[in-house]
Amino acid sequence: MKYDVIIVGAGAAGLTAAIYTARRSMKTLVISQDIGGQASMASVVENYPGFEPIKGAELMDKFRAQAQKFGAEIIIDEIRKIQPDQDGGFTVLTSNQEYKTETVILAFGLSHRHLEVPGEEKFVGRGVVYCATCDGPLYKGKRVAIVGGGNSALDAGVYMSDIAFRVYMIHRRSEFRGEEILADHLAKKPNVEFFLNSKIREIKGEQRVKSIIIEDINEAGKIREVEVDGVFVEIGYVVKADFIKGLVEVDAQNQIKISPDCETSVPGIFAAGDATTVSYKQIVISAGEGCKAALRAHLYLQKKRGRQGIIIDWQTVKNH
Repeated sequence: MKYDVIIVGAGAAGLTAAIYTARRSMKTLVISQDIGGQASMASVVENYPGFEPIKGAELMDKFRAQAQKFGAEIIIDEIRKIQPDQDGGFTVLTSNQEYKTETVILAFGLSHRHLEVPGEEKFVGRGVVYCATCDGPLYKGKRVAIVGGGNSALDAGVYMSDIAFRVYMIHRRSEFRGEEILADHLAKKPNVEFFLNSKIREIKGEQRVKSIIIEDINEAGKIREVEVDGVFVEIGYVVKADFIKGLVEVDAQNQIKISPDCETSVPGIFAAGDATTVSYKQIVISAGEGCKAALRAHLYLQKKRGRQGIIIDWQTVKNH
């Protein structure tokens, strides 16, 4: 079966793209290993316009339902390979099937680096979080640990120090890798405590996180248990997608390079959301980028089929 567009990923970017391509009468297939992506892991989302506090999974389910309402198909599968065809289209190989499409939108997002310690997976969404901007306000007046040494960890520390009762900064090295001015600012905060040359060995709790076991890297066996309500893992992101190697141009962090209109280095392949070089990784931004990618894919397809593509904006009508 051949599609007008195959969208890889069913997070905010992918599902928004599906809404727009389906509404443009493009035969749309969304392939993803899950529904909702990282956004669905947020226990509460408070910064998505138009919604008062809403569970991340509930918000993403609304995205899904809207995409399917307009005719998008969604399947749970894993992409193995995308290869260009001689006719200008693409073959998408998954674990279970082979699909043909005229355009592709890559919207599979980033994956947080994990600590890979006991208790981390168990308490995701119940004290273990990966986005201070998203979930930080839920820990107002509480004790939190922030793990990492780069700017994302330091930014999270500065942010949480203004709303949390106590902030523990945990880093494997003797110095932070982020901007010195941020580290200096944190050092002056009376409610911030540093654990340098340290790592979390275990996250403990019952229904929610209750404490962490911190191990001194330089002194084997020297451990300390610290009571916390939340653990913010800020050790970076990775693009987990071997299938894009050699397919589209990426940067040093394997983020997909895109134009302002979400075009990649390969005609017919577009990209949107956290896996791209877009500066900010937020649900609302991913949704907007998904919309842009969808509209550009529609324009590309119209031109490919010999029809006049029209872009309508606030000022003028442009013929392509």
